[in-house]
Amino acid sequence: MIITVDGPAAAGKGELSRRLARHFDYARLDTGQIYRAVGRRVLRDGADPLAAAQALQAAELDDPALRLEEVARAASRVAAIAAVREALLAFQRDFAARPPGGKQGAILDGRDCGTVVCPDAQIKFFITARLDVRARRRLKELQDKGLAAIGSAVLRDMQERDARDSTRTVAPLEPARDALVLDTSDMDADAVFTAALDYISRQKNE
Repeated sequence: MIITVDGPAAAGKGELSRRLARHFDYARLDTGQIYRAVGRRVLRDGADPLAAAQALQAAELDDPALRLEEVARAASRVAAIAAVREALLAFQRDFAARPPGGKQGAILDGRDCGTVVCPDAQIKFFITARLDVRARRRLKELQDKGLAAIGSAVLRDMQERDARDSTRTVAPLEPARDALVLDTSDMDADAVFTAALDYISRQKNE
């Protein structure tokens, strides 16, 4: 079983994918971490993005620095490079086809998992929310971590990232035609999880 969870930043896809992975005991891959790791290499070492992608090691995905906002911005920039995406595609597909730990399924969350990485996935979600809601969520997340952040700057960064991700020529951010689109603007995490489980149950019974 392969489940994909796509959507823009701070829409709730990470929380949903984590809950689904725990519920079904599936392996989970946050594909954004892959691009963040490449972006981190570029920022830290001045590496060429393609060379950084080709040299990527799985252990790098656990680096706490990948959660920094400047790394997120770098990830969005390197993700727009076709050669980088191609270099990382095999890593993601291999994870989905052969989930680690002997798991019976895989959950991939990101921006193009249902459209490009695993277009044949049995279950696809696209999680979205209004920009102002997502910006507030991201601001709270940063403040809860003790990081200084200004609401207007978070909103501007999110607008710029949305524009880059949605208008890039390679694997733009968009729902797969057969994905369930959930707008979480007025939903809490429990409601999103329940809606997702109901949809999976219906799909399995069809």
